[in-house]
Amino acid sequence: MKIATFNINGIGARLPRLLEWLDETKPDVACLQELKAPDERFPEMEIAAAGYRAIWHGQKSWNGVAILAREAALIETMRGLPNDPDPSHSRYIEAEVDGVIVASLYLPNGNPQPGPKFDYKLAWFEALLARAETLFASERPVVLAGDWNVIPTDDRDDVFSAARMAADALSQPESRACFRRLIHAGWTDAIRAIHPRGPVYTFWDYTMNAWPRDAGFRIDHLMLSPAAADRLVDAGVDRATRGKEKASDHAPTWITLR
Repeated sequence: MKIATFNINGIGARLPRLLEWLDETKPDVACLQELKAPDERFPEMEIAAAGYRAIWHGQKSWNGVAILAREAALIETMRGLPNDPDPSHSRYIEAEVDGVIVASLYLPNGNPQPGPKFDYKLAWFEALLARAETLFASERPVVLAGDWNVIPTDDRDDVFSAARMAADALSQPESRACFRRLIHAGWTDAIRAIHPRGPVYTFWDYTMNAWPRDAGFRIDHLMLSPAAADRLVDAGVDRATRGKEKASDHAPTWITLR
């Protein structure tokens, strides 16, 4: 079972790239973020023609998340987080697919920090941690997939330049502490389980020639409950997708489970 996460950065503008990627890589489940489209503008027919069922939680101009499934049934289990500090933002959707609970999430960016946007990021993270605790207690295979907007460490393995990102909300100790709480609670960072060392970037900015210079960082994560981690076979990043014309600034990140 191949499960991928892809911040599409506007499903209207990037639909050709999305359909191309789905055809080339054929993930069984694809979690999308930053749809930047209201519910009625989600391209359901085009996604269906590509062989995927879909559920989505859209929002005009900003945010928006979706889960696509090929062949298997897709049963929605939650839309939005309980205790979400701002439920007007569409940042979380969850479903059961072939016995696995899969969540597509888009954690707030938090910039500029300090300030209300960073406070919102931490408050949203707390709501996510509470949901993660409930899911963990179920002892079921669970995959929390998405754009977490957290660079886990200052290592070159996670970020091209820790000094360059030091003031950014993605690198702050408070948000990193929330991420580590998940790991300490027993969740597995799938990419690092398969690739413990070496740069595995998932995002390259459009500015400063970041993609040709490989000036990227790792913010797209798939976190696995123990029952899912026991089935982990492989994980990786579809880097080539980032290099195509009119691409998202994120690359799809994926796992394979037995």
